Amino acid sequence: MIKVKRESIARELVEPFFEQWDELSNVIHQAHDARNGEAKILMDKGIQLFESCIVHCSETSSQSIIEFEEYEVLPINGMERLKFIKVRPGQYACFRQLDELFKELKKRLARLRIRS
Repeated sequence: MIKVKRESIARELVEPFFEQWDELSNVIHQAHDARNGEAKILMDKGIQLFESCIVHCSETSSQSIIEFEEYEVLPINGMERLKFIKVRPGQYACFRQLDELFKELKKRLARLRIRS
């Protein structure tokens, strides 16, 4: 298991990831409403943002998520859910799932901060 990097989960260090997601999720939601085909491209950015946050908060030298590893910071079934999202990022259900992963990650990081 790849452990959490305690010094990297301070609120001021992780909050920018969640602020970026809040902005991006609004745009993705509008793209789904407009059905203009932009949602997939925007979701790819959201997936990258999520993975960047996981890597930032973990004790790893890798620049990206390693699919077959467990990460302490990932929410329950996070890797399986992320794989699901990556298969069809243009679907609205995948957008909702990524949004839930961000919410759960934020809560998990808060719990990890309290434990340390």
